[in-house]
Amino acid sequence: MSSDDAAAPHSRPVVTGGERLADRAYTGIVQIILDEQLAVGDRLPAEDKLAAMFGMSRTIVREALARLASDGITQARRGAGSYVKRRPSERLGSHMPMADIAATLGTYEVRFVLEAEAARLAAQRRSYHQMDAIERALEALRTALLSNAPAHDEDWLLHRAIAEATANAAFLPVFDHLQDAVMRILRAGVDISRSRAPEVIKAMMDEHDAIVEAIRAQDADGAALAMRWHLSQGRKRLMP
Repeated sequence: MSSDDAAAPHSRPVVTGGERLADRAYTGIVQIILDEQLAVGDRLPAEDKLAAMFGMSRTIVREALARLASDGITQARRGAGSYVKRRPSERLGSHMPMADIAATLGTYEVRFVLEAEAARLAAQRRSYHQMDAIERALEALRTALLSNAPAHDEDWLLHRAIAEATANAAFLPVFDHLQDAVMRILRAGVDISRSRAPEVIKAMMDEHDAIVEAIRAQDADGAALAMRWHLSQGRKRLMP
């Protein structure tokens, strides 16, 4: 343990006014990347400088940097500090307050576990009626995505239909608890993707097709893998 860690007042995640300090540090670092127009490959300020800027311990800053690395925004280089790996799209700010970015993107970590397993169980257990509901939700999403209409509701309903097909009632309350954060992400993801080449929307639709095809074929491992791939690509699409 370093002397800094030993002296740090926050050895556990600290919550203040309902907000974790690490989330505030995460948001502050994202703001530095955007405000200072740091490019991919640029070095972030050192941990001790960030700690001083935010009035926090290096332990808290380190936790925030670990989260940013998990979200694909920064990359740590041993002995050299942290560097920008991807810049968050500035369009994110039109869909959620900057203060909510850490918590909202953090839902991906929950979704990787929850939705991959939901897809696996749906492939094993779905009824003909549930498969029909998934197919109809997929086609509704296709129609919305390939038009100029909003598509976040259709996207949510497809993912929810898959959770419902697990035949495990415990999945839906957990999934629905994430709805507000997930809907922000879905709105942002469609908006950002539509601002890019048409191939980006096509890739998004292809990923959903792969998930549904695996569920249709009752390929449990394939469904889980397709869901994890879709979620990982969705997180990347929030970056330029």
